[in-house]
Amino acid sequence: MKSRRMKHEGVLHTALSCDDILCNILIRLPPKSITKFVIVSKRWLHLICSSSFRHSYLSRWRVGFNLLGFFVCNSLYLGRPKGGARRPRSEPALPLLSSSREGDDLKFSGVLKKLGYFIDSSDGLLLCGRHPKTYFIWNPITKQQYKLPHPRVHFEELCMAFIVEDSPDDEICYRVVRAKCESRFEEVYVVTIETFLSKISTWCYSKLRCSSTISLSPWTSGTVIGGVIHWYAAQGNIAIYDPYQHEKHIALVKLPGPFDFDEQVLGESSDGCLQYGWSCKAGLQIWVLEKGFDGYSSLFSTNEQSSLSWSLRYKLNFKIMWRKNPTLATKCVTRKETEILAFSPQDSKSVFIRSGSSIYLYHIGSGRMEVIQYQGRGSSILSDFSKVVPYFKRAWPQSTLCCGRNSST
Repeated sequence: MKSRRMKHEGVLHTALSCDDILCNILIRLPPKSITKFVIVSKRWLHLICSSSFRHSYLSRWRVGFNLLGFFVCNSLYLGRPKGGARRPRSEPALPLLSSSREGDDLKFSGVLKKLGYFIDSSDGLLLCGRHPKTYFIWNPITKQQYKLPHPRVHFEELCMAFIVEDSPDDEICYRVVRAKCESRFEEVYVVTIETFLSKISTWCYSKLRCSSTISLSPWTSGTVIGGVIHWYAAQGNIAIYDPYQHEKHIALVKLPGPFDFDEQVLGESSDGCLQYGWSCKAGLQIWVLEKGFDGYSSLFSTNEQSSLSWSLRYKLNFKIMWRKNPTLATKCVTRKETEILAFSPQDSKSVFIRSGSSIYLYHIGSGRMEVIQYQGRGSSILSDFSKVVPYFKRAWPQSTLCCGRNSST
């Protein structure tokens, strides 16, 4: 009996000593369990934090995100023309309204003073800089920044997108896309872009063709869903570009209803669709662009404007929302300024709402509102030119032991 047990333990120890077998076991565990095993040993920590295991795990399981805080972007300074408004020295270029301990560490580390203005974030990495030439990538794992080479082409007005690519290697791969914004009074069927690829550390120039006239909205950042970029365009359109398609094509999709709302946001729904939200003084609506049998692929395989349809998933009246949350309503003195702020990543069950300097997380199913506590409450987000952008990082264990060769990023 004893010898049989010892033999069994020996077989078990041998099996767990093999990385392939251990990975095959761990990949079957749900996200709440996997994060607990990083404390077993350094070997388990290194294995779970490795890019190869993370890549395999995320292809099977959906892992949530942690909110680190909110960046405040002032459009008066980003892309400031000659003679335009200058930022006062007393106002930070990259304000962070921290809502977590990790956000506090970033805010008080001093690194944000070296990065310029906030442009975009992806999977925790930050894209910052000063248009039109200086851009930085900051990595929250290595706590290091990487300065991109200067772009080769000058764009008077532009919009951008930032994609961190899921790679099985330990090297972090990303691409930065700059798109030229033409005058909306000219009939243009081409969008000129320049893409920085981290794998080759250079900018690549190309032109995207559209089946109808197109004019992108300047000084905005694209929403990335599954590697596909979504930009706001003129005349109430969304421009959709898949950088992994061989054909250099950009498609237009008409937004539902009028397009002159007070606030508009884009995001990814729980089922991987593009969701669009708008708000006015009365309330908000959330729409979803339904996928066809081949997803959104038909957008890039036809010369005609897509016939994909939007469906209304949720409608909210702000007065009713405040009635259901009387405790918060009595504390909020600026309820007339209520507006949609942002979606949670890959989430259709909640939405961020802003009212003055207060930020709430509204739970769609229950109608309950949750106050988001953050540092830096005050006048920094009261300006009409300020856009508040949530900063998320995937809730995945991380270790500096797994930074790989690309430690400079």
